[in-house]
Amino acid sequence: QVQLREHGGGFVQAGGSLRLGCAASGPIFVIPMMGWYRQVPGKQRELVATLAAAGTSTYVDSVKGRFTISRDNAKNTVFLQMSSLKPEDTAVYYCYAQVDGSWWGQGTQVTVLS
Repeated sequence: QVQLREHGGGFVQAGGSLRLGCAASGPIFVIPMMGWYRQVPGKQRELVATLAAAGTSTYVDSVKGRFTISRDNAKNTVFLQMSSLKPEDTAVYYCYAQVDGSWWGQGTQVTVLS
């Protein structure tokens, strides 16, 4: 019922920037909670950032000061602006929505070259 599709991944040099976007389709109401997770092979999926419709945001410590999450409630779209990227940020990034359960996008690859 809720479909999420990420875009904006790619290859960047360390220190560079990248912006990810995710559009949700299906719900006709504002999604209460949206965010981003990331996962590398052999590791558990890690919460990167969340942003509630009311405006409250959270970040994992490793990205604080470098990543910024934002959203357009009217369009149920969420963004992740990533700056000062590090090789450790390399992962598949997944869009997440919490609304009557958990929903996930298909993921977009972000590769930071050292």
